[in-house]
Amino acid sequence: MIKHTFIICAYQESPFLEQCLHSLLAQQTVKNGQSKVAIFTATPNFYIEKMSEQYQIELFIGKSSGIGANWNEALSFVETPYATIAHQDDIYLADYGLKVLNEFEANSDLNIVFSDYSENDGDNQLRARNLNLKIKSFGLNLMSLFNSRWYQRRIYAFGNFICCPAVSYNLIRLRDFKFDESLKMTLDWDAWERIMRLPGQIKFIPEKLMYHRIHQDSETTVNTLDQNREIEEYQMFQRYWPNFFAKLLMKFYVGNQKGNQ
Repeated sequence: MIKHTFIICAYQESPFLEQCLHSLLAQQTVKNGQSKVAIFTATPNFYIEKMSEQYQIELFIGKSSGIGANWNEALSFVETPYATIAHQDDIYLADYGLKVLNEFEANSDLNIVFSDYSENDGDNQLRARNLNLKIKSFGLNLMSLFNSRWYQRRIYAFGNFICCPAVSYNLIRLRDFKFDESLKMTLDWDAWERIMRLPGQIKFIPEKLMYHRIHQDSETTVNTLDQNREIEEYQMFQRYWPNFFAKLLMKFYVGNQKGNQ
């Protein structure tokens, strides 16, 4: 029985899309029939259609514009209880889906499940685990010590530790949830913060189960360079802290952004 969908959000002509597809088709849960793979795009083109036909993967064409709108529309096509929005540049290790599904099946109160991760680059080389990633892993482990929503949100007030493509969703519990389409860079931070307020729990798997690619054309790099990230992160810190402390945290955060360039 298919319980889970990897829905790839494909945009234009990514040279890494095929590698992402290979990693998803190699998932244990795809091979045993628990997961399926699909592609969503709002920028249809011959390359994406060719990938869909070559690997016999269902392709959904959307009309949305913007990251948040794309993610919302992509999830609207998912019919399984659980979903992962797979980023076209990233690579998922073969047991990612299995370990995520095991967590969802073991606890029906879980809203999202997410893993730790590593970073690679445009040449498929793993990047050194820099201070930024070490801090994120520490934050995730600290946040996972207790299931209290209040406690988790207080830890999360110090930054966005969760890697967006490493997250899977319980769409039964989150049927009314939507990403904020007005945000470009912190829509994931905003999403996790709002999900933490909802009834239910979140679950961190302390294993590096996917590779998040950082390269010159990635959304992370683009939004860092044009300061969208800095503006939106400051707005997020203001949800938790008075302005003077939000500015102090931003000084540290801006320095860490250099690791995503």
